[in-house]
Amino acid sequence: MTTARVGESPQRVGGIARVTGHQAYVADVHLPGELHAALVTLPVAHGRIVSIDATEAETLPGVHFVMTTADLPEPMPRFGPQFNDRPILAIGEALYHGEPVAAVAAESREIAAAAARLVRVEYEELPAVVTVATALAPAAPLVRDPALRPDDPLAATNVLRAHRYAWGDVETATADLVVDERYSFPIVTHFAIEPHAFIAAPDGDGMAVWSSIQHPNWLQKILARLLGLPLAKVRVFAPDPGGAFGGKQHAKYEPLVAFMARRAGRPVRLVLSLEETFQAVRRAAAEVRVRTGFMSDGTIAFQDIAADYLIGAYADIADRVVGKGSYPGCGPYRVPSARIVARAVLSHTVPSTAFRGFGNPQVNWAVESNLTEGALALGLDPLELRLRNLARRGEPFIPFDTPADGDWEQTVRRAAELIDWHGPRPAGRGRGIAIGIKSGPTTGLSYATVRLLVDGSVVVYSGTSDMGQGARTIFAQIAAYELGAPLDWVTVVMGDTVVVPYDQQTSASRSSVLMGNAVLAACREIQAKLRAMAAHLHDVDEASIVVDAGVVRLPDRELSILDVLKPGLGRLGGELVGNGESRKEDEPEHPLGGSAAFFEFNCTAVEAEVDRDTGDVTLTRYVTVSDVGKAINPLQVRMQDEGAAIQGLGHTLMEHYIFDDAGRIRNLGAIDYRIPTSMDLPLEMVSEIVENADGPGPYGAKGMSEGALLCVSAAVAAAVRDASGAVIRDLPLSPERVWRALHEPARVPEEVMR
Repeated sequence: MTTARVGESPQRVGGIARVTGHQAYVADVHLPGELHAALVTLPVAHGRIVSIDATEAETLPGVHFVMTTADLPEPMPRFGPQFNDRPILAIGEALYHGEPVAAVAAESREIAAAAARLVRVEYEELPAVVTVATALAPAAPLVRDPALRPDDPLAATNVLRAHRYAWGDVETATADLVVDERYSFPIVTHFAIEPHAFIAAPDGDGMAVWSSIQHPNWLQKILARLLGLPLAKVRVFAPDPGGAFGGKQHAKYEPLVAFMARRAGRPVRLVLSLEETFQAVRRAAAEVRVRTGFMSDGTIAFQDIAADYLIGAYADIADRVVGKGSYPGCGPYRVPSARIVARAVLSHTVPSTAFRGFGNPQVNWAVESNLTEGALALGLDPLELRLRNLARRGEPFIPFDTPADGDWEQTVRRAAELIDWHGPRPAGRGRGIAIGIKSGPTTGLSYATVRLLVDGSVVVYSGTSDMGQGARTIFAQIAAYELGAPLDWVTVVMGDTVVVPYDQQTSASRSSVLMGNAVLAACREIQAKLRAMAAHLHDVDEASIVVDAGVVRLPDRELSILDVLKPGLGRLGGELVGNGESRKEDEPEHPLGGSAAFFEFNCTAVEAEVDRDTGDVTLTRYVTVSDVGKAINPLQVRMQDEGAAIQGLGHTLMEHYIFDDAGRIRNLGAIDYRIPTSMDLPLEMVSEIVENADGPGPYGAKGMSEGALLCVSAAVAAAVRDASGAVIRDLPLSPERVWRALHEPARVPEEVMR
C-alpha cells in the first residue's frame, strides 16, 4: 500500500501509464462502423468561395459523402465561448489559412485524405491582414462582416473590443525620467504532444462525443444548443488529454464531426495532424507600447500601457485573454497612476485562444523589460528598483481587486540569492531578473462527489480534466489524507459528463484550489457522517468527536475509520457519500466580473552568455521561484514550474509563426517550427517554492502552474543585455536577431527623457 500525506510527493497517479504508452487517448478509441473525416481547406489566408465541386471525390470507392455548408442547417449555426461567431464550415469566405470549407467522410483515413484532395474549390484570393499594423490600417479589409455586429461602434474596424483600465491621472503625473518603448511578442502554437482528436456517434436519440477537451461540460452545452438537444442527451467523454496548455479549452471541430455523425447515422472520427493543429489554434501575438515614469530614486510615478493583441479571424476566448491578461499589466508594483488600453485585433490568421499565462506574458515581457531599461537609465540595480516598488502583503496594488496575497519580497530575494545576484559576474556572462504575476480565477463553480466504501477504499468523482498537470494525484492525496486510505486505494473518476458532477472548466490554475476545495468539502461531509455514526455506536456527544487524517478521536480513545465504518454500516454494508461544492461568486461591478481568487507570483533570474560571432545565447544558470501557498505535492509543483519555464523559453528564444506576403503559414510542423529540446535547456536549472499556507485552496494552497512562464522573456533578455550590451525588444531572441543587435546600429529609443 502507498501512503501519502499532504505535502509529500508520492508517485503520480497514472504516471506509469503515460510514460510507458499505455494511457488511452481519444485517438485510441475506435467504435464499430466508424467513418474517418478529412478537412478541405484553401491554401490562402483570405478567399471568397465561388463554388465547391465534390463530384470526383464522392465517386472514390469508400467515400460516403462530402459535407459542405449546403448540408448544414440554415442559417448556419455558429459557436464560441464568448461570442457565437465561428461557423461550422466557412461561409462565403475563408478567413484564415487552414479554415475548413468542406469535409469528407470515408471508410479510412487514407481514403478520406485522398478524397479531400479531389474536392475542387473555386475561389478568389482576397487581400489579407496578418499583422497588427495591416489590420489597423485605415483602408484595411474588414475581417468581420459589420452586419454581424449591428450595435457595435467598432463594427467598421478590425478591433473586436478595446479594454480600458485606469486609476490616478497619467496625464498630469510628473516624473524625473520617462522611458517610452515598443515591444513585440510573436504568434506561437501550444505544441501539445497529443494532437486534437474528435469522435461523434449517434447515441439513441442523443449524441455521444469523445474529445481531447479541457472543458467537457462547456462542450456539452455548446453541442446541445447546436444540435437542438437537452443537455442530458449529449454525453461527452474526455479521456485525459496528452497536454493542452489552453489550446484544448473550447470547441474546435467537435460541432462539425457531430453533424457529420448525425448525417451518417454512424460514428465519425477526426484526428488532426500536427500541421492541421497549427492551423486550428495558437497564442495571440501582441504589439505593446509601455511608457513608465520614474522618480530619480526609482519609484514608479506612472505607467501608460497600450497593447494590441492579434487574435485572429474569430474570437474564441481571445477577447477574455486580452482583458484578463492586461488587467494586472502593471505587475505587482505600487503604481499611483496607470492607464491600460488593450485591444483585441481581428486578422486573417488562425483564431487564437487561451495559452498558459492567459494573455499576461505578452504584457509582462514589455513591462518588465521597460522596468529594466528604466533602472539602467537611472543607474540603479534592476533588482533594487523592483523591491522598492513591490507591493507588500495585504497592500492593495490594483484598485478594486484582491490585495497582495503573499510575502512576495521573500520570493524575490530568494531568487536573487540563488542566482548570486550580488556576486561577481563570470567573464562574458550577464544576469537578468524579472517578476511575473497573474490573476487566478475571478469566478468559478466546481462540484465533487466522494464515496467511502465499506472496506475503506475511496472513489472521487470530478469533472476536471487531467491533461498532465497531475490533478488526479492531488485529489487522491486530499481524499487519502482526509479519510485515512492508502493512496492506491483511492480511484479518481473523470472524463464522462454522465458520471461526474459539473466542473466549470479546467484552466486558470484553478483545479487544486476550486476543485480541490470541492473534494475537501465532500470528504469533510463524510467525516461529519462518521462523527454521527461514532456518537451513536459509542453513546458519546457528537461534538466531542474529532475526525482527522483518517483517525476518529473519541474523548477516551482513538479509532480508525474502519473501526467506525464497518459496525456503523451494519450487516447490509453500504457506503458513505459526500458531496462538495466550491464557488467563486461573480462581482458584477468588477471589470473582470470578479476579483482574483489568488495571484500566481513568480520571480525568475537568469545567467547567460552570448556568442558575439553567431548570436547564440547559452543559459548557464536558470532560477525560478514561485509563491504557492502550500504545495500539496511538492514534486508536481516543481515539475509544473520547470515545465512552464521551458515552455516560456520557446517563445523567448526560437518559436514563432512565419507568414509569406499572402498570409500563408510557411513553417507548419515540427521540422520548420522549433521548440526547445534538451540541447536548448539551461546548463543548470533551480526550481524552488515559497510556502506560507496563505492561499484559498486546501491547506492554504494557491494555483501555480502558469506563473513560471510569465517573466521568462524579460529575465533572459535582461541577462543577454547584461552579458553583451544587445538591446532587443522583439521576440524571439533568435541568433540572427541577437547578432544584428550586436553588430548593427542600435535604434534610438522613442523617448527617454529627464
